[in-house]
Amino acid sequence: MSPEVAAGLFTPNAMERLAGLVELVHPAPLDDLTTPTARAALERVDVLVTGWGCPLIDDRALAAAPRLRAVVHTAGSVKGIVGAECWRRGIEVSSAVQINALPVAEYTLAVILLANKGVLDARERYRRLRGPADWHAELAGYGNYRRTVGVIGASRVGRRVLELLRPHDFQVLLADPFLADADAQALGAEPVGLDELCARSDVVSVHAPALPETRHLLDGPRLALMRDGALLVNTARGSLVDHDALTRELVSGRLRAVLDVTEPEVLPPDSPLYDLPNVLLTPHVAGSMGNELHRLADFALDELQRWCGGLPFSAPVTAAELGQQA
Repeated sequence: MSPEVAAGLFTPNAMERLAGLVELVHPAPLDDLTTPTARAALERVDVLVTGWGCPLIDDRALAAAPRLRAVVHTAGSVKGIVGAECWRRGIEVSSAVQINALPVAEYTLAVILLANKGVLDARERYRRLRGPADWHAELAGYGNYRRTVGVIGASRVGRRVLELLRPHDFQVLLADPFLADADAQALGAEPVGLDELCARSDVVSVHAPALPETRHLLDGPRLALMRDGALLVNTARGSLVDHDALTRELVSGRLRAVLDVTEPEVLPPDSPLYDLPNVLLTPHVAGSMGNELHRLADFALDELQRWCGGLPFSAPVTAAELGQQA
């Protein structure tokens, strides 16, 4: 992983625990597996603890690591880290994707509640008025009571969002082609098709994986199905939404959006989305940030402790899962 990521992940106490579990072949983080130093370290490695900034563990790296038996990833997807050769060699892989899903879901719930409450609009009007107003009249169309929230994708984040929505007075719809109706209902949602979800929802929240077949899943026609004033929340990947079509809808003022991810990422400086009052744009911060990184490190240490004790990983990743993961 990158040195900056390692510094944020591992507190002194976490490093002490790590050193108590294993022999640290190379305590400093490696972000290049081709250097002589890295090659010398790989020769002695039984397990790699990886994170953001880890280069691909390709055939050359695997050839240099004849003892490697496990990879514990402190972030989400392992697609850019390991390939099929790892599984062919019998290397076990674990990922903190479920742990990183927690803050993403919390962010999603928070922005849904705040946006439905009219906080973004209230901020703009209060800034403009700079004085008293009849706020019940100003914000008469807002509120969370019995709003319809549509969740796209029963991913790990999507499932956690559904769980967090449950205590609130929402009607919840779920679109996921891989999920049986009974399973959607067990998650507290009404199963619907994607077009119906777009047409019926006050809030559309995107939690599908970024795959070739999901590119521009929300295209112009589907965005046009959304109700006037509806809110789009995207904390997944920018490629899931046709950015040009969405920009047209937002510039017109017909839709609102909370976008933690965009296409491209980062948007060019002249993008109108930076200044639109109906858009909350954040720089991909919904995932683990600040002290939330320590939860990822704790997960990795727990997994490493299990592995050293001869137990299976609690969050294994299999080759078969990669095709449906971001």
